[in-house]
Amino acid sequence: MRAKRYGRCGTWLVLGFLLLLTAPTPPPGPPFLTPTATDTSVPAIGRAWPVGARPTVLRGWEPPATAYGRGHRGVDLAAPPGSPVRAVAPGRVSFAGRVAGKGVVSVELTGTDLRTTYEPVTASVEKGAEVAAGEVVGTVEPTGSHCSTTCVHWGLRRGETYLDPLSLLPPWLLRRGPSRLLPVLDVPLP
Repeated sequence: MRAKRYGRCGTWLVLGFLLLLTAPTPPPGPPFLTPTATDTSVPAIGRAWPVGARPTVLRGWEPPATAYGRGHRGVDLAAPPGSPVRAVAPGRVSFAGRVAGKGVVSVELTGTDLRTTYEPVTASVEKGAEVAAGEVVGTVEPTGSHCSTTCVHWGLRRGETYLDPLSLLPPWLLRRGPSRLLPVLDVPLP
């Protein structure tokens, strides 16, 4: 009797194992993105600073080690209350409203999978609006900033991955390094 029972159990185990081996595997899903993902390449498509001509960076970008780790997921730019906040590159407004009591404007950048965010900002645009680089999207709110002085927090994301927003700006806009004169060819001397 026992031998019969064990024989049936063994048969079911073998059949289950064969079924497991021959079952189709599901296609791989999208990779899990974290704030420290490896694709951090950002095209330098920015054509304007969000505030001012060359604002002071009060706090730079500090990528978190894990998805929920400590860090600073953007840069803080000094700006007086009421200052215009501009789109750094052309795009479409994906959000303009309040989040946790702060005014926020998000712009999905044209031709990329990137999104910039500005806060605390009183929006002057609506969701869905097309904006050009340098176009005003709002004004700096006098309160709601996490800085010791009034500032704009400027963020950049690709999906769920936070990136350094300063990487959107080309070197000539960042004023990195001195200007260099190149030789002029085929021009006669005076």
